[in-house]
Amino acid sequence: MEVVRYTQDRADEWNSFNAFSKNGLFMFNRSYMDYHSDRFTDNSLMFYHEGKLMALLPLSIDGSTAISHGGLTFGGFITNSTMKQHKISDCFSALVGYMREYGINNLIYKKSPYIYSKIPTEEDIYSLWHCGGVVKKIEPSSVINLQDIPKMPKGRKAQISRAKRKGVMVGESLDFEHFMELEKKVLKKYHNATPTHTAEEISLLHSRFPNNIFLYTVELNSEIIAGNILFIYSNIVHTQYLASSGKGREIGALDLLIYTLIEKYKKEKQYFDFGISSENNGVILNNGLISQKEGFGARTVVYETYEIKK
Repeated sequence: MEVVRYTQDRADEWNSFNAFSKNGLFMFNRSYMDYHSDRFTDNSLMFYHEGKLMALLPLSIDGSTAISHGGLTFGGFITNSTMKQHKISDCFSALVGYMREYGINNLIYKKSPYIYSKIPTEEDIYSLWHCGGVVKKIEPSSVINLQDIPKMPKGRKAQISRAKRKGVMVGESLDFEHFMELEKKVLKKYHNATPTHTAEEISLLHSRFPNNIFLYTVELNSEIIAGNILFIYSNIVHTQYLASSGKGREIGALDLLIYTLIEKYKKEKQYFDFGISSENNGVILNNGLISQKEGFGARTVVYETYEIKK
């Protein structure tokens, strides 16, 4: 197995393989990955067997640690339908050899959740274990099966009805600037955190992937009181950002927005992924946040992170 470090002249080959893989996503496209190349030292790898590309591995380097990938929610090996267990094991063996050759002491491997794959693709989990990989963290994400949605509780229905009575406007928007300002305030107040993306970056990524990135807002008197940036995949709707102002919380604006989006996508997609509801690398569960998501019928799918030390 030959391991080749990705360079820009291989972008078309990378993107083509990703597009037709069994677990490729638009955020693994180089036009997405490279938007923040100034913040991460990219060390993505391509794996060849007898001259044929077998797998991709989004990877960044931080000192002597490799991460798959520092700028992505999750990653791991990207493979196509021809990948079998013994071949991914060969990829891991080659990866470990690459780590030793270049003085990389450990690998942080952020496994893509199974729902993001077109067909089963957990060959890497067995190979991780076989290479001495251990679980570094487990984070609970809340996911609705849009083809089998549990009944909504009365309290949630009441909030939705309340927002409707206020005459709010729900719809698609391009006002990334004002929504991200709201998002920043909410994250700072409730989580002492900041958004991963700036408004300018989200706007740029939307321009590159107009069929995959959308902003939906709830407005009252021309003011955004709630919003949701969605990342749309082949079979999944993922809420990248959710935010509501104090006024929006009072009248149930976010409840109405989420309900509207669930109704919109339940005939088109399989899953609605709200993202994780834990803090401190999964140690602390945010009960209030996860309860809100579960109130819409979401149940847990875990985001797994492994570590290999050499």
